Amino acid sequence: MFKSVLTKVLTAAVLTSAAGFANATPIDDLQQFNRNTKNASGSFTQKVIGKSGAAKKISSGSFVFARPGKFRWTYTHPYEQVLVSNGKTLIIFDKDLNQVTKRSLGSAIGSSPAAILFGGSDLSANFTLSDGGEADGRAWVTAVPKSRSGNFTKVNIGLRNGLPDAMELYDTLGQVTVLNFSGVSQNSGAAASTFSFSAPEGAIQSK
Repeated sequence: MFKSVLTKVLTAAVLTSAAGFANATPIDDLQQFNRNTKNASGSFTQKVIGKSGAAKKISSGSFVFARPGKFRWTYTHPYEQVLVSNGKTLIIFDKDLNQVTKRSLGSAIGSSPAAILFGGSDLSANFTLSDGGEADGRAWVTAVPKSRSGNFTKVNIGLRNGLPDAMELYDTLGQVTVLNFSGVSQNSGAAASTFSFSAPEGAIQSK
């Protein structure tokens, strides 16, 4: 289990062109995104909403991902933290603490929110998908993990003009993590070095 919601989220996003899919449902659009998006990069904003409805944590940064399971998720505000996965191992670097933490991903990504954007192409293998209705100018898809052993109970994915640009992650503590994406570049390539990490000299190693 990761130490905080920041290390649980692991998310990012963009979708393929919706041209030719005018009659497709939001679920169809989401499945099309998973099949056709091999890599992407962009920016995100994130806020964590507590049970009271108040925003507890607000942060922002950038991301790069390549399927399956490779990503670099970088927080730049309010403090710097980097999460890097090569598909097998997750490395978390907290700059303020100069601390590096390593986690084995194993098969955990399959039923986590990360699988929706970073994982394989068959969402229905790990999630039950349903139409979430329309709100905030978006059509929503609700994804409920088939495995109940994780930290999240459901994920809402918001699609605008057939493209996903937001996610809402509901965790077992009653919190909601809201992500919004912008400036996304899809299938433009991602260097292998993006998904490796060299710890700075003197960094504390933690497990």
